[in-house]
Amino acid sequence: MHLKKKVMFTVFLLVFYVINLHAVKDNEIRDELKSVISIMRIINKEYVSEVSSKDLITGAIRGIVNTLDPFSQYIGKKAYKELKNETKGIYSGVGLRITVKDDFITVMSPLTGTPAYKAGIFPEDKIIKIDNKSTTGMSIDKAAKLMRGVTGKKVKLVILRKNFSDMIEFNLVREKIKIETVKTIMLDKNIAYVRLTEFNAQSADDIKKELFNCKKQGMQALILDLRNNPGGLLDSTIKIISLFIKDRTVAVTIKGRSEESKQEFFTDGSGEFYDIPLVILVNRGSASAAEILSGVMQDFKRALIIGNNTFGKGSVQSIIPLPDGTALRLTIAKYYLPSGRSIDSDNRNKKNCIIPDIKVEVDTEEEIKFATNEDAIFLYGKKNTKNIQDKVLNKAISIIKENKIIRMD
Repeated sequence: MHLKKKVMFTVFLLVFYVINLHAVKDNEIRDELKSVISIMRIINKEYVSEVSSKDLITGAIRGIVNTLDPFSQYIGKKAYKELKNETKGIYSGVGLRITVKDDFITVMSPLTGTPAYKAGIFPEDKIIKIDNKSTTGMSIDKAAKLMRGVTGKKVKLVILRKNFSDMIEFNLVREKIKIETVKTIMLDKNIAYVRLTEFNAQSADDIKKELFNCKKQGMQALILDLRNNPGGLLDSTIKIISLFIKDRTVAVTIKGRSEESKQEFFTDGSGEFYDIPLVILVNRGSASAAEILSGVMQDFKRALIIGNNTFGKGSVQSIIPLPDGTALRLTIAKYYLPSGRSIDSDNRNKKNCIIPDIKVEVDTEEEIKFATNEDAIFLYGKKNTKNIQDKVLNKAISIIKENKIIRMD
C-alpha cells in the first residue's frame, strides 16, 4: 500500500508539472522530471504486479483535485451523465447534497420529499459509513456514487449527529427522483406560501408561473421558503431575483484569481412582483444559490429574512467537460453580494453565511417534526393555518399579519 501511494504521488507530480510547464523555469523542469522518470522506471521494473496506467492517471487526477477544496471534484463518465440529468431535475438515489467538512462526508442538505429527507437526515449530519464502507478519506464523487443506484434497492447510512453520543443508522430505499422545485399554496389573509427546494433549469419559469397564479388569487404578501435548499444554477437564481427587483442592477459579482476574471450579473429589470411584501425563510441547509437569493434581497432591503444561519457556501464551481466523457468541477471564484460581502466560509477560521434579520431557534425534535410533516401545510390549506406545526413559518405569518414586514415600493 505504501508503494502504491508513492506511485500515486509520482503520477501526481508528473501531471502537475506537465500542466504547469509555463510557470516553471526550464532547468527546474528538467531536474524534477529526471526524478519522476527515475521513479517511474523503478516502479515499472520492481512493483509487485502490473499497474494500469489508466487507473493511476485517474487516481492522480482525483488526488490533484482533492487537494484544492471540498467543492472541486473530478467526475467520472457515469457520474457526469447523472449530473447532467440532475440539473434537468431527474436522477435516482436517496436525495442528499453532500460536501467534505472537517474531513468527513457531510450533509449540506436533504432534498425535500426524498428518502433521506423523509427518514430525518439533517444538514451537518456526518456520514460515517455507506453500506458498511467507511467514508474516511472518501471523495464526494465516490460517496455520491455509492448512494446512487438502482431504484428500489436499499442503501444503509451510518450517521454521526452533533450532540448525539450514539451513531444513527438509516436504511433507505433508492427512488427515481424527479425534483419538482416549486410548491405553492395560498394561506389566509391572501398570503402566498412558495417552497423552492432547488435551483435547476426549470425553477425560474416554474416559480414565475406559480406567482402569477397566486396574483390572480389575490396575493398580498409572499413567504418564500428556502430552508434545506442546497442551491443550483446561477442563471436560474438571477432570473428569480429579477422577479422582485424592478431596476436593472448588479445582483452578484464573481471574483476569481485575476482582475480579468471579475464578472457582474445583472437583474433584467422586469420586476413583475417588485411590490409584493416578501419574507424569506432560511436555515443551516440553505446553501449556495439559496444564500445568494436571500443575501441579495437582504442587501437591497427587499425582504425580511427569518430562520437560522445558513450553510456558508459562496464559491463558484465551473463544470469543465473533458474529451473522454468525464468532467472537472473546479472552484474558480467566489460570489460577492451587492454590499460587497462574501458568504463563503473559511473552513479553518471564519464562518460566513446569511444571518437572518429575525432568528428563530429550532431544536432537533422540531426539525424532525418539520421533516416528517413538511407537506402538512399543502394538505391543510388556508382554513387550517393555525394548525401548522412550524415555528419559523408561523413567525413569518404573524409578522405579515401584523404589517411588520419590510416593503419596497
